[in-house]
Amino acid sequence: MALKLPGQWVWDSWFVFDGENHHAFYLQASRALGNPDRRHRNTSVGHAISKDLKNWTVLADALAPSEAPAPDSWTTWTGSVVREDSGSWRMFYTGTSREDAGARQTVCAATSDDLISWTKVENLPVLAANPKWYATLQDGFEYEAFRDPWVYKMAGETGWTMLVTAELKHSSKPRQRAAMAVAKSDDLVNWVLQAPTSLPDQGFSETEVFQYEIVDGVPILLFCTAGPNISDERRAAGEVGGVYSLPVREDLEDVNFEDATLFPNTTLYASRLVQDRDGGWNLLAFLNYVDGEFVGELCDPIPVTADPILGLVPKA
Repeated sequence: MALKLPGQWVWDSWFVFDGENHHAFYLQASRALGNPDRRHRNTSVGHAISKDLKNWTVLADALAPSEAPAPDSWTTWTGSVVREDSGSWRMFYTGTSREDAGARQTVCAATSDDLISWTKVENLPVLAANPKWYATLQDGFEYEAFRDPWVYKMAGETGWTMLVTAELKHSSKPRQRAAMAVAKSDDLVNWVLQAPTSLPDQGFSETEVFQYEIVDGVPILLFCTAGPNISDERRAAGEVGGVYSLPVREDLEDVNFEDATLFPNTTLYASRLVQDRDGGWNLLAFLNYVDGEFVGELCDPIPVTADPILGLVPKA
């Protein structure tokens, strides 16, 4: 059964396996808001567990906005969870604040010993956009895109890598500023933002919810983009936005979003790649708009594999 809540919409999610249960963390908002567009500014982070990625037990909420002033005083948005070398857990998530009317997005963090009770770290945020490379409020941009942190260990490195949604400061095509920011850390506490690994003008004005995995031997970068944020050329080719993937180098050098391919099911958004107990790869995402109506629930796992040219594809 898909993760569907009677009183809340569910959308972006991220997952972690503790050795016994899969933990799903997800954005949620009350359906009583009426208009699903209002969910983005009225959100908390929900939590559910499952042994098979199909049957879910809902637990207490994981995170909610902080009291002002704080970088997450308005929203706690999409993130990821990793296990520290000490055995404890650390969640990285997106914060926006009431103090700047939600215009600035930053990366925040919280820690837990059991994946149930979370404590936000001090000195938030842990990472923000660097105006040297990225579009920021101080340079006159209307909002500062810097969200959806995905943290993992890159092959051959002892430290940690973070992928973040961002927009490049310089672009010849203002509607194609999309970028993937990359940061490095030795301890999950202190982060150093790197120079961009992609160029501007590659077909997208916004790329969201990054994830990197090696799927059946193919290094894959996963992201999503809504229809209004793809280039005129892609729209002319019939694309409507949704889940995208592209094969990449393991070191993520020279990422070219022009090579991204659209996953066949375009009702899905903010997808994640999750391995089941047997090691098979599955795509989980929320059901977006279907026949003009926002659904707001997580789908059942879709078995997938990867092709070095086509990217992520449904498993036959």
